[in-house]
Amino acid sequence: MTTRCSAALDDATLEAWWLGDLDADAALRADEHLLGCATCAQRAEALVAIAHGVRDAMRVGAVRAVAGDALLERLAASGLRLREYRVPWNGSVNCTVAPDDDVMVARLQAPLAGVTRLDAVVTRSVDGTPERLRDLPFDPDAGEVVLIPPIAPIRALGRSTSRIELVAQADDGWRPLGTYTFEHTPWREG
Repeated sequence: MTTRCSAALDDATLEAWWLGDLDADAALRADEHLLGCATCAQRAEALVAIAHGVRDAMRVGAVRAVAGDALLERLAASGLRLREYRVPWNGSVNCTVAPDDDVMVARLQAPLAGVTRLDAVVTRSVDGTPERLRDLPFDPDAGEVVLIPPIAPIRALGRSTSRIELVAQADDGWRPLGTYTFEHTPWREG
């Protein structure tokens, strides 16, 4: 195994290799390179460690994320149980978290055309303190913003209400885009 690499695999290739997104020939070339190159093998090990850390943090409900369908499909394919709530524009939903749910997904329907930046302001009835999530990634053509809140604190909630206000920056400045209400009830079996 060499310790100096003259043709290092770039980060995008390493990521695609880890995710299994390379075609068969590219995957074989990457495997051969990683077997013979200590430098790239160490980088691949670090990537794998980060991926496992993120997966473990998702499993215990410690991660907040903004997602797309590809990530949700990967989470489900990895065996995680997703509880999804689709909330219409300026709408509300009754929600809960079951003991075996791993990830909660909030799909907020929103008119995103012309929006250049998007923030979310989250306010919970348990403390009333608004929290601003800045510069959320979004696809203006998707018509929705997909949030993954940390599930552990939600699981511990009693009956409560949370509101998410999307605030958009467009050519005409900041403006409210939509308000979404979550009426949470703790899980009760039977």
